[in-house]
Amino acid sequence: MFKLAISSGTNKILYKPFSISLRYLINEKRIDVTLENLAKVFNVKLTDMQKKTFLSDNGNDIRVQKYDGKPDEVLISKVKVDESFSPDYFRNYLAGFIPTLDKESVKNLHIFIPKYESFKKYFSSEEYYYQSFVEGVYLGNYSFGGYKSDRKSPKVLNVNFYAENTKKLNSSISRAKIILAGLNFAKDLQNEPSDNLTPVKFGKRISDELKKAGARVKVFNEIDIRQKNMGGLLAVGKGSANPPRFIIIEYSGISKSKSAKRKVVLVGKGITFDSGGISIKPAANMWEMKADMSGGAVVAGTILAVSKAKLNINLVGIIPAAENMVSGNSMRPGDIVVTSSGKSIEVDNTDAEGRMVLADGLFYASKLKPDLIIDLATLTGACVVALGEFVAGLFTKDDKLAKELYRVGIDTHERVWRLPMWDDYNILNKSEVADVKNLGGRWGGAITAAKFLENFVEKKIPWAHIDIAGPAIANNYNNYTKKYMTGFGVRLLFEYLSKI
Repeated sequence: MFKLAISSGTNKILYKPFSISLRYLINEKRIDVTLENLAKVFNVKLTDMQKKTFLSDNGNDIRVQKYDGKPDEVLISKVKVDESFSPDYFRNYLAGFIPTLDKESVKNLHIFIPKYESFKKYFSSEEYYYQSFVEGVYLGNYSFGGYKSDRKSPKVLNVNFYAENTKKLNSSISRAKIILAGLNFAKDLQNEPSDNLTPVKFGKRISDELKKAGARVKVFNEIDIRQKNMGGLLAVGKGSANPPRFIIIEYSGISKSKSAKRKVVLVGKGITFDSGGISIKPAANMWEMKADMSGGAVVAGTILAVSKAKLNINLVGIIPAAENMVSGNSMRPGDIVVTSSGKSIEVDNTDAEGRMVLADGLFYASKLKPDLIIDLATLTGACVVALGEFVAGLFTKDDKLAKELYRVGIDTHERVWRLPMWDDYNILNKSEVADVKNLGGRWGGAITAAKFLENFVEKKIPWAHIDIAGPAIANNYNNYTKKYMTGFGVRLLFEYLSKI
């Protein structure tokens, strides 16, 4: 795609050669007059067919060439502010538009942001309204093509934004650049083939990138893991020729007073490939399991963004990483595994491995005595069945935490939906031979998985589990999730952490 250069434009607009100007028109009374006036401003002639199509219920865009080249083309896009409008509208629009320019000779894109007043009820702030536009450009520009033999050096695309409040716009541009750096790092990890992202390589990639941003990274090898009695992680990883790793990322925020800083631990499932083990998965779409480490990728991407933004918070990321493979050394159904907490797990199904590595991760997190623990995992297909591909399941007993995450999810359009955590479900995880069983049966699978994890979290610590099995994987829901693994959760967590 492009090498982006994003900035705010000045009052004096200079259209350099190979420029496109993008203007939005709100679909309101006398839009026909507004359209005519805009055509006069740009000195372009619209045909009757163009105008009629644009003004119809199904019309959306007009793209007109200017032969004097100032700018070379004008794109007019109609915005319908109705019951279907969402805070994701401009982000999604630009994420779809940017890829269409890839084969064109455009060098400069001028985007005029409509007045905030018309959209303020949909956005938490004017800055975030502007930020959604900038994020759309970055999201639309993402690609993962480094393995193609015909790859070319990216062309430069200068993107100039124009808005009512230039100061707020500049702040939004800077913030979006930081967040998308973290998001793109997470997506790069998710989309990497598993043969090039073993647990060892996963740890190294994270260490190399996060240390540059000022975070500290420790990676426990299999000897360290064994010494710490992390039986869940060891059991899952022992079937693979690639040994497991336990990755710890630490970021200390900058604060004038120690009391101002909260300590939060993020835990991410890091299964770099999941064959299902002896309870092997069907072959169809098994390739998607290269992204079964998405929770870990999101944790790393979030802390990268937080480090670059220098947020006033103490943050620890924990990623238990392993491959779940089939071999003579693989764990078996019926095995009993003792975790670092001392609690034992009966292995009912080797494809319920993510919760086993998280058992060790969550117990380690609890020992750090944080103010809050949030874990993310592509944990259950049951969550996708319940909520679909574009919403994450949220599990917590903390009502305040649930409300806050839900609200930020609406703002960012990385939405979460709360499912119950009633203790009635505990019986489904009951084992006759161990403290808990790793599969709760057919019904309520996403809930029983969350209830399993609850066994390994200190009860006094506020905790939320986010099941991202649906939205982490490429899906057709919107323009920026279609081709690649999505990085779902980075924007959600960054915005949440910046507010607490």
